[in-house]
Amino acid sequence: QVQLVESGGGLVQPGGSLRLSCAASGILFSNYAMGWYRQAPGKQRDVVAQITSGDTTTYADSVKGRFTISRDDAKNTVYLQMNSLEPEDTAVYYCNARRRTFNYWGQGTQVTVSS
Repeated sequence: QVQLVESGGGLVQPGGSLRLSCAASGILFSNYAMGWYRQAPGKQRDVVAQITSGDTTTYADSVKGRFTISRDDAKNTVYLQMNSLEPEDTAVYYCNARRRTFNYWGQGTQVTVSS
């Protein structure tokens, strides 16, 4: 059974930082591309950052220079370090694992940026 469990969300003031974690089980983690997506109320789910099995990273333009995705294959975990957070970053953040035709999602963690 594949599980992706996100943690680290919460309420933070503008300009603050959060670190999201996603622990995976039931997959050969090192073979999967991992990603973080987010969905704000009334909007579609959009990609935030992705990291391949070879550690190549890509970012949405809106988070470049502020967010960093990384992975620890020994811990089956992917991280999203979020700095200089803005109210526009408020959303539910979802972890994704993808390889060929396999595509898995976590249940999401809420991030709220507000003063």
